[in-house]
Amino acid sequence: MPSVIGLLEERERAAVQRVEALRAEADRVLAALREAELDWERFFVSRETVVEVLAGRDGVEEADTPALGDSEPSPSPSPSPSPSGAVPGSVVPAWCEGLVVAVLSPEYQRIMTVLTAAEGALSCRELAAGLGVEPVAAKVEGVRSKANRLVRQGWLVKEPSGRFALSAGVRGGGS
Repeated sequence: MPSVIGLLEERERAAVQRVEALRAEADRVLAALREAELDWERFFVSRETVVEVLAGRDGVEEADTPALGDSEPSPSPSPSPSPSGAVPGSVVPAWCEGLVVAVLSPEYQRIMTVLTAAEGALSCRELAAGLGVEPVAAKVEGVRSKANRLVRQGWLVKEPSGRFALSAGVRGGGS
């Protein structure tokens, strides 16, 4: 009959071998993850550069920076990209004929969709409600900041009353 200590040593050796095999597998997976993240970052930077070039930005203009209270993340590739290729936190390109809403990040696409569905211009509070955002001041100001960015880039117009509407020629929604 085998000894208890011998049985335990045999199981311990098997456990050590399993741990070593799993560590080797984890190292392989982490290396593959690092390589995939570097590829992703390279494509992210390339796409951002193309968007800036197509938008006519020559690097001399002031960068489109998030305003205080804006909930946009920094452009590091941590969120997963959307099916349209736009990434949250993307630069809003200047609108020009032929440019579609799909070039905007999902947050901006949602604003465009709500305004397309509206029968007229909307106030920020109405726009926030259409987006399903809580009607608290900080959230409404975040929506206002995004809408103003769309105004600066020519996607929207802001009426003297402070209401927002689609610019002439812009098609919203899933275009």
